[in-house]
Amino acid sequence: MAQRLALQRLLSLPARAPLAAHGRAFGTSAGRGSTFNVQDGSDFQDRVVNSPKPVVVDFHAQWCGPCKILGPRLEKMVAKQEGKVLMAKVDIDDHTDLAIEYEVSAVPTVLAMKNGDVVDKFVGIKDEDQLEAFLKKLIGA
Repeated sequence: MAQRLALQRLLSLPARAPLAAHGRAFGTSAGRGSTFNVQDGSDFQDRVVNSPKPVVVDFHAQWCGPCKILGPRLEKMVAKQEGKVLMAKVDIDDHTDLAIEYEVSAVPTVLAMKNGDVVDKFVGIKDEDQLEAFLKKLIGA
């Protein structure tokens, strides 16, 4: 309960300006076509919940050290799947409502979504073998 209250307090901090306002591009070099940053709730609905492909959702924060390790590793593994799965990146500081809705109590939290439903989840860092198994289970390979 204390963790949840601490997270809710943390998530209630004022949102920062979106990256685009600072002239930086959204997206990443690894898996450019399969990885995207969630812009808002309707973008999440359109690109994640309504996606015909399975989606890995990476809830992270700029201040989170483990997130900085997991994010690029996960992007690399998603890119290896050659378009069979997408990756949505959700910054919990910018999208508090989504973090609360999906009961994110720590970062990094990664959800596996298929047909709009959460079918798997993990919290913390995983190595490449564990990520590969997680993705293969999601895409049914």
